[in-house]
Amino acid sequence: MIESGEGSSGPVLRVVLVGGTSHVGKSTVSASLAAALGWAHISTDSLARHPGRPWKPAPERVPDHVQEHYLSLSVDELVEDVLRHYRVNVWPKVEAIIESHTDDPSAGGLVLEGSALWPDFAVGLDFDKVAALWLTANDEVIAQRVHGGSLYRSKSPGEREMIDKFLQRTLAYNVRMVDAVRRNGFVLMDVQQSSVAELTERCMTSLGVRDAALLVENPDAD
Repeated sequence: MIESGEGSSGPVLRVVLVGGTSHVGKSTVSASLAAALGWAHISTDSLARHPGRPWKPAPERVPDHVQEHYLSLSVDELVEDVLRHYRVNVWPKVEAIIESHTDDPSAGGLVLEGSALWPDFAVGLDFDKVAALWLTANDEVIAQRVHGGSLYRSKSPGEREMIDKFLQRTLAYNVRMVDAVRRNGFVLMDVQQSSVAELTERCMTSLGVRDAALLVENPDAD
């Protein structure tokens, strides 16, 4: 249980990390959690570029380098490539952001979300001030969301091939992530059959957060 509030001598939570594979609802849940806490909200997607989702709204087309990325690499190579990108290009920036919020009482609280929050990267964090959880869902739910978000049925055979590869990478990433979460003893939350409000409440409960207003110390307090 995380201690917080005026007069508390215990640790004060300042950062919550929400990880998970693509299309499990990280952005939606994190925005809701940040609103409930009155904290800022940042996505790791904004920190560094990498071939993203291989679909575009008409009449835009998927860039050539993104097409090549998904069509030329195997699923295992796609997973390794994105993990390398997260480790080299994103995680150092994540650590700097976390440090800025944990070391500066005036910085306020932060909910930071994204697939780049790989469990093995997080093991060395100061969990007196940082909390973390990872979202997951079964293959059917993830596939439905990817197909719906990409408007799969409206795409050409070539476009569907890229989306299929993206989905395979997403599912493979999820399997490896779940294993890493469990291996490191972190919190894993299944998003299925839960509304955003229910998921937000479950996040608060799993993090031991009951009095959100007192989580981050007031720098103006005596």
